[in-house]
Amino acid sequence: MTLSPANWYPDPTGRHEHRYYDGSAWTDQVADDGIQSTDPVEAAPDPPSRLDRLDSGLTMGDEARRVDEQLHGSGHRGVGMDAPVAGGGGGILTEPVLVVNQKAKLIELNNQYSVFDQHGNRIAAVNQVGQSTARKVLRLVASVDQFLTTRLDITDVDGRSILRLTRPGKIIKSTVIVSDGNDREIGRIVQQNAIGKINFSLEADGQQLGMIKAENWRAWDFAIVDAAGDEIARVTKTWEGLAKTMFTTADNYVLQITRRAAEPLNSLVVASALSIDTALKQDSRGLG
Repeated sequence: MTLSPANWYPDPTGRHEHRYYDGSAWTDQVADDGIQSTDPVEAAPDPPSRLDRLDSGLTMGDEARRVDEQLHGSGHRGVGMDAPVAGGGGGILTEPVLVVNQKAKLIELNNQYSVFDQHGNRIAAVNQVGQSTARKVLRLVASVDQFLTTRLDITDVDGRSILRLTRPGKIIKSTVIVSDGNDREIGRIVQQNAIGKINFSLEADGQQLGMIKAENWRAWDFAIVDAAGDEIARVTKTWEGLAKTMFTTADNYVLQITRRAAEPLNSLVVASALSIDTALKQDSRGLG
């Protein structure tokens, strides 16, 4: 049997939302609504299957090739990077390039992403938490889910919480509250308009630190600027093929940071690439 990589997966015991698998066995680490605790594994369930994996069932070699294609391919298939970008510390808050791959599924009942560095190494996972069974059913039969509060937990490869993103229920414009792993608010991503090219304000302590500016009405590519209006990062959607776009809601993004900003703007820039789908694309699937 080919073992799955260490990561958080749905708890095979059914007692919790997620349980951490260390690459060889299930551990006592569990998580519910983004809160981690421990609960001993009474039995030894099978390792997570390919269907349970957060990376859509790709092997590690497949992941690296896919990331390389997304970064160095041409046209809609990739962002056209000529060469790897220097720098990076191995985490989502330090790497200059992040590849955000949403788990592709025919019916999307919750948001799941894997985050890779430019070399194809998985460095983080993004999971929607706090969804009840009733809400999943509601999401299946209606589109009102977009008006309800949505929470995303971002964890590193060891299961440690890095960021938490909360989008409160809304009517037209989205606001995403960005918190650290201890649920302390870092700042907010605030949608500025609902018509035309969508813009978001990056704010902390009541001050605007930067902006996210959509470069077309389909909201596929975004420029991120600081308070002076200088571009410091760019988010680009990569093309997964017509069939996948038509029949699934999976989106894939590449964040390229051209100039590392100081905190808290740096965390807000990273959170931008992880929350675009939640803040905007869920509300405009006909445009995406």
